[in-house]
Amino acid sequence: MKKILFFMVISISFLFSINVQTASKDELMCIKGIGNKKADAIIKYRKSTKLKSAEDLLEIKGFGKALVSNVKNDTKSVACGGKKSAKKSSTKKESAKKSSDKKSEAKKSSSKDKE
Repeated sequence: MKKILFFMVISISFLFSINVQTASKDELMCIKGIGNKKADAIIKYRKSTKLKSAEDLLEIKGFGKALVSNVKNDTKSVACGGKKSAKKSSTKKESAKKSSDKKSEAKKSSSKDKE
């Protein structure tokens, strides 16, 4: 019974994975790591070369193993219902604020030393 259930799950996952050869630009952009420019690059590439598998994307400039893995696993971007990354990345504003806080702290420290 477990084997049957396993094969059913595998079969269903193949039905819902994206076909990079026929996917529209919007469908391509739903894959994590593929934006407007990379979707255009895929479309341009597949006009001259048939994509047989996700590994064929490695032939396109700017495509690496991580992106190919996202295509294989059909990892969706957050905008298309994908999950947010578990690690917290600081934004530019947060980084700038931390930097300015350190500078102001250093100025306060140096002004106290002069007194």
